[in-house]
Amino acid sequence: MKIVIKNLDEISTAAREFLKIMGENRVLAFYGSMGAGKTTFIKALCEELGVTETVGSPTFAIINEYRGGNGLPIYHFDFYRINKLEEVYDFGYEDYFYSGNLCLIEWPELVESLLPENTVRVSIQETEDGSRMIDEM
Repeated sequence: MKIVIKNLDEISTAAREFLKIMGENRVLAFYGSMGAGKTTFIKALCEELGVTETVGSPTFAIINEYRGGNGLPIYHFDFYRINKLEEVYDFGYEDYFYSGNLCLIEWPELVESLLPENTVRVSIQETEDGSRMIDEM
């Protein structure tokens, strides 16, 4: 899978294509440098899934919960501020990761050892011309 987003006008189409490719996979880990567009792409994914709430980075909350158009929860994690794995244990990550509901994870490097075996790892990179490349790792 390689999806190129040349500008923000293409992000909804890219999100739709990505969701088709991902199918029934429930835990998606997004890798990329600061400013690569992880949160922006996750916002587009949520919009395509029918989320009507404001989607933003859960940097300080660590997790945001949204409702998709089907009424099911979508969990959005941002582990950027995690200092120790104990913090992740404290909020009961297993209840989310193994719930069968969609989990969208930013900064998964910090919790790599806790990710389920079937986690889909996705790279988001900015290219020289400013477009974004989304690719399964």
